[in-house]
Amino acid sequence: MSNIQQEEVDKNWEAFQAILPSIIAQYRDKYALMKDKAILGYYSSPQDAKSAADSFIKDGIYSIQQVTDIAANMGFFTYAIPLDTLQS
Repeated sequence: MSNIQQEEVDKNWEAFQAILPSIIAQYRDKYALMKDKAILGYYSSPQDAKSAADSFIKDGIYSIQQVTDIAANMGFFTYAIPLDTLQS
């Protein structure tokens, strides 16, 4: 992951954490597509979110966050779904 991508993930994560309490009831278990600290849409799977992002985010810099209140410890990818694991 490049520094630019990591910066995007970090700033989106902070924004996501701030808004999570207000969206959890409506969007639980969905996947939020984020860019520039804004949620662009909610999707049923990370693959759907990636497909949508690939169709309109030309620079390829975004993040996908799962809307959940269950903490997950996945090391480096604790707060972002690694895009290279998603199949197009």
